[in-house]
Amino acid sequence: VQLQASGGGLVQAGGSLRLSCTISGRTNVRYAGGWFRQTPGKEREFVAGINWSGSTTQYADSVKGRFTISRDNAKKSVYLQMTGLKPEDTAVYFCAARGGQILSSTVVYLRSDDYGSWGQGTLVTVSS
Repeated sequence: VQLQASGGGLVQAGGSLRLSCTISGRTNVRYAGGWFRQTPGKEREFVAGINWSGSTTQYADSVKGRFTISRDNAKKSVYLQMTGLKPEDTAVYFCAARGGQILSSTVVYLRSDDYGSWGQGTLVTVSS
């Protein structure tokens, strides 16, 4: 499976951006999705995750109330709506997918090791 992330850019503090992640390849498989971010010299950190159906989501404490993860399985896409952006949100954002989810699964994966497929990253820069 291949993931293509887009939507990053430069925005002023307090602004908004919407990241998109399109999944291609073995799309007949149910995927849980996630967004992570990374800054130079730091480990990749969890931002938000969503189960395959979209019924369950989880967020890092640092983004709760500001970011919203969603998905549209008909479009094979996962989104991250970011509002109230802060300079500390500046990072390269990566989308990730984990396949093989069963129909009843509500599991959201929080660790980068839980995911087997990654997008190329999209840079978000928030100016103060």
